[in-house]
Amino acid sequence: METLENIIENYQKIILESEQELQKTRKQIRNISLLRLFMFIEAVVAAFYFWDKGWEYILLFSFFPLLLFIWLVKRHNRWFYRKDFLKKKIEINDQELCAIQYDFSNFDGGKEYIDPSHLYTFDLDVFGDHSLFQYINRSSTPIGKQQLAEWFNHHLEDKESIEQRQIAIRELSLDLEFRQKFRVLGLLYKGKSADIFEINQWAASASYYRKHSFLRILPSIVTIANMLCISASILGVIPGSIAGVVFVCFVTFSFIFSKGITKMQVTYGEKLQILSTYADQILLTEKKEMHSSILKELKTELTSKNQTASQAVHSLSKLMNALDQRNNLLMSTILNGLLFWELRQVMRIEKWKESHASDLPRWLKAIGEFDAYCSLATFSYNHPEFIYPQISLQSFHLQAKALGHPLMDRNKCVRNGISIEKRPFFIIITGANMAGKSTYLRTVGINYLLACIGAPVWAKQMEIFPARLITSLRTSDSLTDNESYFFAELKRLKLIIDKLQTGEDLFIILDEILKGTNSVDKQKGSFALIKQFMNMNANGIIATHDLLLSSLANSFPKNIHNYCFEADITNNELTFSYKMKDGVAQNMNACFLMKKMGIAVIDD
Repeated sequence: METLENIIENYQKIILESEQELQKTRKQIRNISLLRLFMFIEAVVAAFYFWDKGWEYILLFSFFPLLLFIWLVKRHNRWFYRKDFLKKKIEINDQELCAIQYDFSNFDGGKEYIDPSHLYTFDLDVFGDHSLFQYINRSSTPIGKQQLAEWFNHHLEDKESIEQRQIAIRELSLDLEFRQKFRVLGLLYKGKSADIFEINQWAASASYYRKHSFLRILPSIVTIANMLCISASILGVIPGSIAGVVFVCFVTFSFIFSKGITKMQVTYGEKLQILSTYADQILLTEKKEMHSSILKELKTELTSKNQTASQAVHSLSKLMNALDQRNNLLMSTILNGLLFWELRQVMRIEKWKESHASDLPRWLKAIGEFDAYCSLATFSYNHPEFIYPQISLQSFHLQAKALGHPLMDRNKCVRNGISIEKRPFFIIITGANMAGKSTYLRTVGINYLLACIGAPVWAKQMEIFPARLITSLRTSDSLTDNESYFFAELKRLKLIIDKLQTGEDLFIILDEILKGTNSVDKQKGSFALIKQFMNMNANGIIATHDLLLSSLANSFPKNIHNYCFEADITNNELTFSYKMKDGVAQNMNACFLMKKMGIAVIDD
């Protein structure tokens, strides 16, 4: 297994090699630019010089250099693409080096997925700036980002699915080259989430031109008519002017279809060109040998009618590129007059749609899943010290040693364990302000979520039963819904009770129950709620400042266990160990902190 130092060296090596190749590429681009300029000047000068010396001289010294110039233009474009590819490759490796040092600001945090009403993502800071999603997200396509967010929003709840995803993530984590190439290919085009919707909308729409049988044969009629007129004119059967008139008529007639074709080109042209990006990612995926059952199944999704998805998408890309030639007025006029070329090309695109439209959403979904898997695989690769938890089939089981929060500095994080081995069972955590209770709750919640989506966790050992995670850590009031803080918290607690009553397996994490009411009601309500949890066979963790809640362990000695985070006051200074201990907290620090800040505290 690679160490973190090896991983950093790998990224640095890739950057160095890519920078060296980039320098060579830039030099090649300069050389080709100079050669192109020379060929163009030579062709123009030769054309003037040999104009009256015979066509063979013009062909040799002007026409052939011009062909070479055109070939160099294509080569130039390829080298420019290579330059962009290398620059992006250097950029993503720089980003990984920053991410290893906990600077992941270059990645998308998925702000649009923030939902205060979600069962756990809002409380655990899963989305947004400085979030878990931003830390893990390496998606290069909009559909990949959506898929990854979906996995975070709806974690898996069965052993087999989690274990199969673990195997897939492990496999991809071993192939850095594939993951990076896949990502660079996607990032070379910055798509929008709406693109996928519009592509699928186009795929689902009915063909407009091919549904008319006359329009399907019209381009052939025009082509045959032109061939007959031109042939008859060459043979002297009819004057050339008649062939010219026929040509002009066909050009004029083609304008009838231009408006609709232009509308289609403007509406979907750019979106369909995006598919060329996906085609490159699809081709890369098709060539990779897959071993895990999930990845093999995803790969089989990239086929259609004895044709690979990459071949089909590349053919559509060529059709769209060819249609773009209509932007050249001279070329489109000639082609439309002779062949009704625009109509012919649009109907070819419609024919492609009829053959592959039903496959297109499936291909895009498969690429989105590969993209999401690459994000989780990169997360696994970047954290060689993380482990894949065991998944239990027991009624409820959660045991872990040395859990750490993935977003906390590996050199500073104080790691704690957890043990819940029966149902019902609750851990009650007491402690002073800032002693580490809330951080511990989020650490447990984040690692539990990672385990349930098949990702590795920061622990020395972990085994879980994948019940549905639900939290109440930072309930907020809602002015728009005319909802108080207390009522919002009651709604969340009612949701938990309702789910338990329907028989759902839950893992509950609560921080300071009933914060929005007075101390007497809070204490009375908290006691009642925890007793109800016991009666409903629930499992979870509750953090509280109310030391009296710890007395519930006397009523449920086998089902409730007390832990605490202590604060120590030494030489008039407050210190924290952030280590969780057995028992009930003895030291509280609110009054001490108030005095330190100059706020008078009057003893009775």
